Amino acid sequence: CLMSCYLPKERLMTALFLLQYTDKEEVVLWMNTVGPYHNRQETYKYFSLPFCVGIKKTISHYHETLGEALQGVELEFSGLDIKFKEEVMQTTYCDIELDKPKRDAFVYAIKNHYWYQMYIDDLPIWGIVGEADENGEDYYLWTYKKLEIGHNGNRIVDVNLTSEGKVKLVPNTRIPMSYSVKWKKSDVKFEDRFDKYLDPSFFQHRIHWFSIFNSFMMVIFLVGLVSMILMRTLRKDYARYSKEEEMDDMDRDLGDEYGWKQVHGDVFRPSSHPLIFSSLIGSGCQIFSVSLIVIILAMIEDLYTERGSMLSTAIFVYAATSPVNGYFGGSLYAKQGGRRWIKQMFIGAFLIPAMVCGTAFFINFIAIYYHASRAIPFGTMVAVCCICFFVILPLNLVGTILGRNLSGQPNFPCRVNAVPRPIPEKKWFMEPAVIVCLGGILPFGSIFIEMYFIFTSFWAYKIYYVYGFMMLVLVILCIVTVCVTIVCTYFLLNAEDYRWQWTSFLSAASTSVYVYMYSFYYYFFKTKMYGLFQTSFYFGYMAVFSTALGIMCGAVGYMGTSAFVRKIYTNVKID
Repeated sequence: CLMSCYLPKERLMTALFLLQYTDKEEVVLWMNTVGPYHNRQETYKYFSLPFCVGIKKTISHYHETLGEALQGVELEFSGLDIKFKEEVMQTTYCDIELDKPKRDAFVYAIKNHYWYQMYIDDLPIWGIVGEADENGEDYYLWTYKKLEIGHNGNRIVDVNLTSEGKVKLVPNTRIPMSYSVKWKKSDVKFEDRFDKYLDPSFFQHRIHWFSIFNSFMMVIFLVGLVSMILMRTLRKDYARYSKEEEMDDMDRDLGDEYGWKQVHGDVFRPSSHPLIFSSLIGSGCQIFSVSLIVIILAMIEDLYTERGSMLSTAIFVYAATSPVNGYFGGSLYAKQGGRRWIKQMFIGAFLIPAMVCGTAFFINFIAIYYHASRAIPFGTMVAVCCICFFVILPLNLVGTILGRNLSGQPNFPCRVNAVPRPIPEKKWFMEPAVIVCLGGILPFGSIFIEMYFIFTSFWAYKIYYVYGFMMLVLVILCIVTVCVTIVCTYFLLNAEDYRWQWTSFLSAASTSVYVYMYSFYYYFFKTKMYGLFQTSFYFGYMAVFSTALGIMCGAVGYMGTSAFVRKIYTNVKID
């Protein structure tokens, strides 16, 4: 199933072949899920409500992809008899014997604005269960599904549902459920049939364009400012250090030596907790690779046209890029003199999967308690575990071995002193903790508008399709992050504090703290979510998203800063 997502063109050609119909060929109407409108992820099986089923023989459905299973897609056959180009007048397909428990179930659904989703030929359709009167005393059920299906040749290109037949819910009555099907010719091309579900007025709004332009200008300004400041400052530093080289020993001892050169014997000292640090850097490099590849694939292919294809693609790409994790994590651990490389490999390989699976496992308990369709089946859990142990771990091992052998030698431009240099006192705003807290503000400022669009597409009913914007934002985020961490590291080293490795990582990673804080604002002021399940789902997976973003930003910031530190100490003369 994952290979099919990796080859979208071949899969699309197969889909084009399968989705061609002949006259009077059966067209299946799948019932997916039902749930509260304001809680998008709180969904249940359609027939968990006491709807009745059509008389046609049941057709079983299986999860085509891993992503479809993880996203809680629960397709069940509607039992309605629909044939290609064959119109159906209003026909009763079943009756609901409405006793008190069934009425109570429908009333609860109407009070909570339940809606349901169906599929015809992979095209989604949405409908509302019912409505209440103005006083909220009487409740009505929509009993008539009026389907209008557009076709272009022998392919279905459009589906519309109109709910009619409002019937008052009265206990101990019989409610007939009916449907009709009308076919019409359409000029919509098959490859463009999902365009009606997109919202260009939202995603291509002037505010979106302005935010991208604003972030781009901030990048130009920041890069120019950093280049100007550092080049002028470093030039002065190099001139001062060259002048000191020309002094004799007596003058040098009496001189006022200060600055980043003084810590040349400690700047390449291994970081504290190198095993954890190198695992985080490797995981961050892998997350960056996955983000880049998935965005490129989404720009090339319309992954939103297939259920669960985006998640399946992300899982496959993450597994395939495991050597990136092992290479960067293993090489960094070897450079820092680490000897427990097998333990580092295991931690690096399972750091992100353990975080994601642990959160999913916790939320799964709540989903099972609610009997929600989001409850992950046991077979899917086994499949994910198999991917971790039989794909991710071996590939991570390959990357670790390559990293240790190809770039694991500590070829630093300066020798590391045997005894650590004492760190002098400095002003409060130069402390690493303060730098870490302030380092994530500018990176967050460059992406927070895009966060609104991404959150809305995931937590509301929008399909995100402007992946060109996302690519620009990713590039802008990386540039801003590197520039900010370089400046922070320069000030830290200039204060003769050589603890730059964790500071550069955490100052960039602090972007995730601001993103998670923004998610609280979005939850309380931009949504109407409620209930234990939806709240735990939202904040649980937002914590996962924020943490992964922080690890990625931290790794990008560290890699850029590491190149900067190596460069400045290579160009200065060291006794």
